[in-house]
Amino acid sequence: MSKISIIAAVADNYAIGKNNKLLWHLPADMKHFKDMTTGHAVVMGKRTFESLPNGSLPNRKNIVLTSIPEGNFDKYYEAVSLRDAIELCENEDEVYIIGGATIFKQALEYPGVDTMYITWVHEEFEADAFFPQFDKDEWKEVKRKRYEADEENPYAYSFCEYRRKKK
Repeated sequence: MSKISIIAAVADNYAIGKNNKLLWHLPADMKHFKDMTTGHAVVMGKRTFESLPNGSLPNRKNIVLTSIPEGNFDKYYEAVSLRDAIELCENEDEVYIIGGATIFKQALEYPGVDTMYITWVHEEFEADAFFPQFDKDEWKEVKRKRYEADEENPYAYSFCEYRRKKK
């Protein structure tokens, strides 16, 4: 069974995007995301996939959730549900759910998702896409490392790891 994790960058007001674009440019978070997901499977919605500047993320198995499969399997895999996407990853050691908002909501309710890697961007942004508010009683923060804004990263941010509490 693959480990299934959510990975996201989220503003203090839970904003994650506007007009199908990221709200900020944080090179440290982009490096963190790349380091975490390279060599693993990534699952995303169709709009998130379409927002990627260069198409499929290199050195990762890309799975796109879509209600209208196009059979474009040379660039990525398609699935019609989160369950189908996870089944496509049976030989992967870790699967990362990378967005967008609807997919994150499904993943939070999916029984196999037990870890979240959240980069909290310490700012509030105007947005049209938000990370779902999650039940803090259901998730335990196990790691947090805060960084202040610097010349390359214009906002303070924290890398956090959460684990789903056992019932």
